[in-house]
Amino acid sequence: MAKKSKFFRVFTEGHTTDGRVVERQWITDIVETYNTAKYGARIWLEHIRGITPDSAFKAYGDVTAVKAEEVDGKLTLFAQIEPTDELIAMNQKKQKVYTSVEIDPDFAKTGKCYLSGLAVTDSPASLGTEMLAFSATCKDNPLNSRKQRPENLFTSAVEVDFEFEEVSDEPGLFAKVKALLGKNKAEAKTDFADVHQAVEEIAQAVAHAETQFGSKVTKGMEDLTKLQTDFNELSTQFNALKTQLEKEEPTGQRRSPATGGDTNMKTDC
Repeated sequence: MAKKSKFFRVFTEGHTTDGRVVERQWITDIVETYNTAKYGARIWLEHIRGITPDSAFKAYGDVTAVKAEEVDGKLTLFAQIEPTDELIAMNQKKQKVYTSVEIDPDFAKTGKCYLSGLAVTDSPASLGTEMLAFSATCKDNPLNSRKQRPENLFTSAVEVDFEFEEVSDEPGLFAKVKALLGKNKAEAKTDFADVHQAVEEIAQAVAHAETQFGSKVTKGMEDLTKLQTDFNELSTQFNALKTQLEKEEPTGQRRSPATGGDTNMKTDC
């Protein structure tokens, strides 16, 4: 599990850095501007940025947050870090127990100071009264080669007693889904059983409906066949009767045809 430190003092206004005095506004700027999403300050050994990940001068963690507090009437910058296991091991062995930060006085041309790095060291003097006595404008400043920009400043090294605490990792999307599924596993099993039972009942109802429908269709077909048979039988009988009637002579009396005669009426006078 990852660890993070409690906030520890980094520097206080009035401390010297590269021959210059730390101004109160610098600390205010750093607290206002520091954003790990924009540019995260990493932890380096002696301010030396290694190139390869297996180098002794690789990064040893990150500065995760900063804050400012008044200490004895002076504004002081505090930092919180998330160290690597190697840095924790070094600290437990009482190695690299001093810290120094690198400040960019004009970060991204904003005119404001920014915390661009933090170093751990065992030689506070090397980053203190001796080497930092050189002016920042001096071409022979021994620390220039370790800076990201020549204009950047290193603060005097300050001894720190790191106190680390466990950090609960924020679960990723997959972990959240997995936890959700695990949490609802029992409910899911119950719901699945209910769904399975409902599906079986629906299947049985459909099968019953199909049986009833099939029976009705069968009876309907049988009735239709019977009607067709009856119709054919009646049609045959009708045709036979018609044929018989056409062949028979009429049996009723007929009126004798007129023979003609005298149409004058005779009277007896």
